[in-house]
Amino acid sequence: MAGMKRIGILTGGGDCPGLNAVVRAVSKTAMAEYGATIIGIEDGFEGLVAGSGRELCNADVSGIINLGGTILGTSNKGDPWHFPVAGADGPEIHDCSVQAMEHYRRWQLDCLVTVGGDGTMNISHRLAGLGANVVGVPKTIDNDLAATDLTFGHDTAVFVATEAIDRLHTTASAHHRVMVIEVMGRYAGWIALTAGLAGGADIILIPEIPFSWEAVYRKVIERSRHGKRFSIVCVAEGAKCPDVGEVVKSYDAKRTDAKQLGGVGDVVARRVAEGTGLETRVTVLGHLLRGGSPTPFDRVLATRFGVLAAHLAGRGQYGFMAALHGSVVEPVPIADAVSRLKIVTHDHEYVQVARAVGTSFGDA
Repeated sequence: MAGMKRIGILTGGGDCPGLNAVVRAVSKTAMAEYGATIIGIEDGFEGLVAGSGRELCNADVSGIINLGGTILGTSNKGDPWHFPVAGADGPEIHDCSVQAMEHYRRWQLDCLVTVGGDGTMNISHRLAGLGANVVGVPKTIDNDLAATDLTFGHDTAVFVATEAIDRLHTTASAHHRVMVIEVMGRYAGWIALTAGLAGGADIILIPEIPFSWEAVYRKVIERSRHGKRFSIVCVAEGAKCPDVGEVVKSYDAKRTDAKQLGGVGDVVARRVAEGTGLETRVTVLGHLLRGGSPTPFDRVLATRFGVLAAHLAGRGQYGFMAALHGSVVEPVPIADAVSRLKIVTHDHEYVQVARAVGTSFGDA
């Protein structure tokens, strides 16, 4: 696009493997094919509100495709419409969207590329309503963003979780224990479902499928009676316990979604021990799923997304997000991505396959 000279890029929300691959792809493509100047905005939308950013050169984005995290920094507490500002009695929540747009204009950005999940895409959609030219890149280990088949970061998280299940199998078998492994995912069970299926978990508990304690006990006891003296339970952090619902670790008012999930693994382990009389242990993977180098799949997908985002910015196709449909990467309206969360359906093929090989979801 003639006259397109300055592109801002930020990485918002929780970090995940593959973010640096996107920053690299957007920057290298935009520099080489459009002669663009790239402004790296630091710490997600916090940097947009605070005016914290720096120009990126080719050397800044070379040799980073294999690195986890993000060279720009990120934050899940930078929503411009719900921004924490220091007050006399502690942080106060303010609408700082005007400041965000002031810095967008001060940097003379022709386009802002935002890399993030549903929260980031929602904010991007609102910024577009204020006049910002925005292009989105979908990122989340949770894989819960609508309008794309997959988000980068998910494959790496599933790989790490599957390896953990593999390792727990050996110690569970040796000690004849029930091993409960808690994984991230918030309100979607994709990580638990996919890693549980890949790792051969005996029970998978996810937010989308209600379960009963009796069904969980029955599965564990049945295995024990058939000489299988250990069981693996893979539970998503957002799984709803029959008696208490979601298990919330804490609340953080500085976040748009104040709930911090965590602790369901401990609840499940305690109840299984009480209900079966079998020795039970729990492992919480937590942020291990976010860290480390991205898998080859995620590096390639992140690069494909980044290249498309640079072309969308260069062509002036604003308001779109890169998406994977089948084997094709193509643009979709950001509005489509934020219309709903993508959650596991009861008839999803992975659920049916898991049931076919004897995996329990605690619902029968």
